[in-house]
Amino acid sequence: MELTEEDLALINALQIAPRLSWADAAEVLGVHATTLAARWERLRAAGASWVTAHLMGDPQQMCLAFVDVECEMHRRDDVTEALAAVPEIVTVDEAASNRDLMLTAITASLEEFGTAVASKLKDIDGLVKYQTALCTRLHTGAYSWRLNVLDRGQVAALRAKAGPEAAGSAPPSSSHEPLPASHRDLLPFLARDGRATAADIARALGRHPATVQRQLNRVLASHVLSFRCEVAQKFSGYPVTCQWFANVPAGQHDAAAAEIRGFRNVRLAASTTGRTNFVIIMWLQSVADVLTQELALQQRIPGIELVESVVMLSSVKRVGWMLNPDSTTTGAVVPAVGLQLGG
Repeated sequence: MELTEEDLALINALQIAPRLSWADAAEVLGVHATTLAARWERLRAAGASWVTAHLMGDPQQMCLAFVDVECEMHRRDDVTEALAAVPEIVTVDEAASNRDLMLTAITASLEEFGTAVASKLKDIDGLVKYQTALCTRLHTGAYSWRLNVLDRGQVAALRAKAGPEAAGSAPPSSSHEPLPASHRDLLPFLARDGRATAADIARALGRHPATVQRQLNRVLASHVLSFRCEVAQKFSGYPVTCQWFANVPAGQHDAAAAEIRGFRNVRLAASTTGRTNFVIIMWLQSVADVLTQELALQQRIPGIELVESVVMLSSVKRVGWMLNPDSTTTGAVVPAVGLQLGG
């Protein structure tokens, strides 16, 4: 399967406004709404692109952890499968050096990380060792990454139509009212389809559509969820993932993050605990670009020390979605349904 320019434009539009109506998208893209809907269903069915919702992972609200795992080589596949089945482990990557697997976990609290994640790691046969770094500031995430195939006018129009629902437009609040259990029931449906409507969810839950619409509005307004349109990495033009472990002087993290946001291929920038205090993830066109980006980082961020770079061999699970070896999704989702948001 090859993606056309029209396919990429649609994905780019949904990256900006994941829940935009087809009618509004049609006005901006100049394509009939029914054509866009059919095109999106084709992309979804092929596993080439999907819209999901996941917990924001802001450390002021919950615990975001990055875990390095070493395992017995002949048990690597079994360990990977076991880790991917843990709902709180939202992302599983296979690394090329110094560790076998790299995990991202999100839990409601540090205590829950210990009970829901760390305790399970100890029980997995073949898992030899793990090390955890905790996020202290989430500066930017993959929800801000774009294909950048639309022009500035189209981007502005999409943002205007999406309003507060535009991806990455509204940072999470450090204080929010806990979502009631009735509202949390909606989260697994949004994880499986970030474009799910109140009517879709109401049918599945057996509730009145008007009731679910009110609940959905509150969930969206809480900003505890990050909505994003994902694309299979092989179609992105950036097939290589690299993660850097860096040290940045404590007083310069915000300035460093501001510079890093200027790199168009950044998927994550976060301050962390551990032997290094800053993590950067980028999608690159080739392994040769690792050095290019390292030079750019050192030129633009005075005082940064790039301690280690790790290239990923493959991604097994990305924010709850299971992936095929070619980076398309299998369609299987393991949402973190047990999280008690704000509770």
